[in-house]
Amino acid sequence: MLSIYYDSQCPLCVSEMKSLKKRDEHGVILLEDLHEPEFALRHPGIEITKALQVLHGATSDGKMLLGLDVSAYAWKAVAPKSFNSRLFGLLRSRYFRGISDLAYRFFARHRYTISFVFTGKKRCERCIIARAAQKDCQ
Repeated sequence: MLSIYYDSQCPLCVSEMKSLKKRDEHGVILLEDLHEPEFALRHPGIEITKALQVLHGATSDGKMLLGLDVSAYAWKAVAPKSFNSRLFGLLRSRYFRGISDLAYRFFARHRYTISFVFTGKKRCERCIIARAAQKDCQ
């Protein structure tokens, strides 16, 4: 089991979470929206400001994962033979870890602008993942 603490106002972040949940046949991914009003009460150990700067995830045994390590773990858990799983595995290898961490930090810092370039939306007012009928940000 992996809990992912994600930014529901970021269109690309929401797209990634939707892709993960779509492939999560065994329910191993639990998505936690950092913008939910009760988030801080339910997850006192997660600093929202830090989690909005770098993706946070927690395994069922309590291990905290950050950044691309969250994505790599998640994709390996839901679709181990997929392109995404293999790509993140490669990015976490010792050969590419340093440069991929730099690229991730750039992406995380500029995710709203990057989202606008790729989706035409800079921010979602409210993005919903749980509802299958919801195809896009409102």
